[in-house]
Amino acid sequence: MKATQRRMLRGIALFKLAKAALLIILGVTALKLVNTDIASGLENWVPQIGFGPASHYVGYAILKASELTPSKIRDVGVGSFIYAGLFLTEGLGLWFLKRWAEWMTIVITSSLVPAEIWEIIRKPHWGKVAVLVINLALVAYLVWVVRRKEEETAIAESAGVATQ
Repeated sequence: MKATQRRMLRGIALFKLAKAALLIILGVTALKLVNTDIASGLENWVPQIGFGPASHYVGYAILKASELTPSKIRDVGVGSFIYAGLFLTEGLGLWFLKRWAEWMTIVITSSLVPAEIWEIIRKPHWGKVAVLVINLALVAYLVWVVRRKEEETAIAESAGVATQ
């Protein structure tokens, strides 16, 4: 494997590991908030950070927070840990240049593409389009890497050279 390919795979691994870290933080935070009144907390916190409580967005956030039940918050926490586990597995596998991790990332990322397209159709936003483009580029790159490795292995085996 070329040094450039290793750097790219490790870059993807770092991206996956960063997402895992953020999801772990979200999960811990959600579980800490299970039995708290989030809306009251936001109402007290908003003026302290300099936002006006009369702002449309702040009011919307407080309204949505008041609709959160402990079971919804717990579900967010648990779901965050599950996704973090997947991203950790992908990230560590890619960091150590494991072929199974390349395939795992291709399969998992590709399986989310239809949902991402549906979300763009349902409620278009440039951020959703950016996520879709990044994920498609990531999958295309990993497919290219896997195919190159398979071609190199086939060539080496036909020449009688031992492969890893």
